[in-house]
Order: sequence, then C-alpha cells, then structure tokens
Amino acid sequence: MSKITESAKGQNCTVRLPGCSFDPATTVFAHIAGVRFGHGMAKKTKLGAYACHKCHDLIDSRVPRPEGMTRQDIKLAHYEATMETLLQLDEKGLINL
Repeated sequence: MSKITESAKGQNCTVRLPGCSFDPATTVFAHIAGVRFGHGMAKKTKLGAYACHKCHDLIDSRVPRPEGMTRQDIKLAHYEATMETLLQLDEKGLINL
C-alpha cells in the first residue's frame, strides 16, 4: 500500500453521498476510474478520495443508486471529494500542490 492509500485509515469520508456511514473506521482511498486519469488494466490512478464503505460501494456500482440519483451525480460527488482529499493530502505533506 502506498502512503496515500494508507492515509485513508481513520479519516472522515469526503464523498458523503446519501446513505454515507460517516464511519472513519471503514474509510478507504477510492481511486478515480478512467483511462484519462491513468487507470488501466491492473493499474490504479493516483487520484482518488477518502470514502466510507457505503460511498465506495456506490462509486464502484456494487449497490443500487439512491432513488433519483444518476451515475453522473455519483461521479461528480467523487470528483469533488477528490479535490477535497487532495487538499488534505497536501496539508499532510503527502503531496505538494
């Protein structure tokens, strides 16, 4: 695990989708998917957000979306959370913005 991935342990969820558990014990680093972000076969991008298990399940489409929420809504929440997480990583000295 990288220092960035490990840094998610015990952090608050930055995604906060409907149904968020707000449980820092379940927070992981949820990578942004997509070739344009460096994500590919057996390769994870360096971009992502701190996400609780419930938000991570929604991001990865492992559970049904909340009523009225589109895939694009979830993607936007993940992107916004990634920006928030990047600021936190900068504050921790794990990246330099």
